[in-house]
Amino acid sequence: MKIAIVEDDINMRKSLELFFAEQKDLEVITFRSPRDALNSLDSSFDLVITDLNMPHMNGLDFLKELGGKYEMIVITGNATLNAAIDSIRLGVKDFFQKPFEPELLLEAIHRSKKILEFQRTHAKTTSTKTTQINQKSPFVATSPTLESLKSQVLKVAPTDSSVLLMGESGVGKEVFARFIHENSSRAKQAFVAINMAAIPEHLLESELFGYEKGAFTDALAMKQGLFELADGGTLFLDEIGEMPLLLQAKLLRAIQEKEATRLGGSKPISFDVRIISATNANLEEQIAQKRFREDLYYRLQTIPVRIPPLRERTEEILPIAKWKLELVIAQYSLESKTFSQEAQDALLGYEWHGNIRELLSVVERAAILSDKQIVPKDLFLESRQSKAKPKDKIEELEKQLLAEVLNECGNDTKKASKLLGMNEEILFHKLAKYDISVK
Repeated sequence: MKIAIVEDDINMRKSLELFFAEQKDLEVITFRSPRDALNSLDSSFDLVITDLNMPHMNGLDFLKELGGKYEMIVITGNATLNAAIDSIRLGVKDFFQKPFEPELLLEAIHRSKKILEFQRTHAKTTSTKTTQINQKSPFVATSPTLESLKSQVLKVAPTDSSVLLMGESGVGKEVFARFIHENSSRAKQAFVAINMAAIPEHLLESELFGYEKGAFTDALAMKQGLFELADGGTLFLDEIGEMPLLLQAKLLRAIQEKEATRLGGSKPISFDVRIISATNANLEEQIAQKRFREDLYYRLQTIPVRIPPLRERTEEILPIAKWKLELVIAQYSLESKTFSQEAQDALLGYEWHGNIRELLSVVERAAILSDKQIVPKDLFLESRQSKAKPKDKIEELEKQLLAEVLNECGNDTKKASKLLGMNEEILFHKLAKYDISVK
């Protein structure tokens, strides 16, 4: 298995190199920056392990650039809840806060390896069984909170009012958008969705409004925008808070005038589109910071709908988990599996900050890696919320690295600090911390 580790801290990078040198089944290549990694990553790599807080390009932007091409693990010294949630949204299965036990990271790598090997030998299939299971969606579970919410949006659905869906990442905002569309008079027309966070800024305008042939170098033919494609139906603008400020004015005008001009065009094109947008950001905060237009905000949130997180809808957790387990078993033709009572208790006791998206990911991995009965260790929930220990193996590795470098440099601290990429004062501090004497 070929692994890329992207870490700007030379001590952490060298410590991980030292630890993984003993793992003969792993080929580990380290990079000091996301830019260096992007220049070298190719199809031979299987897994990317990255820090989040790095200069020039942060880890989340780096993960977006990867576009889900590789299995991904995050390691960071400044973990925040939002960073963990954003990582889950981008497909990250494991998230480690420094300092952590390298053995735990190794376990996560082996899980990823098993998943990759499984996916290479088991193709997903669409059968009558999977179709029947999927037909249980969009809502495979219920709770008093969910029923109240459904009742609210069913009153909104028959109208053409703009709806703003608000809630944490992974709560199912697109599911609700489709539910509104399917219960509206536009149900037989197109439902078109776009994720503002997933489209590079320079391409977003052409995606929304289209372009004429010759509008720019690569415009070899005319392309319709999403407003045109959604004519008569519903346009779902997901992650609207990520929309560039300069483009917001054109979006506002398109919604108000019900027409827009393609890039390179001169004639406005009319359309009849119902707008549903969604965000996990605090748009009022963004307005105060001049990052979101107030007039656009009020145009989008004619009907504001707040979707509660999964931890406030706990009655839905087990039914969703069992539905996903049944679906994965059918997709991969696996033997029948069930959750043990302890596993069910673990699912109910976990906070699910990544909401339904995180739950579905956890269940799919457990279904693939477990035996006939899924037990708590198959869910790997402890590593997702493990507490960092003040003294652990990473510190032991750093101590070993410092001692080896100092020895190689003949106890020359100036030479050692240069090799380690730190100033001499910091080196002396670390030597004192680990009680390493300079002979």
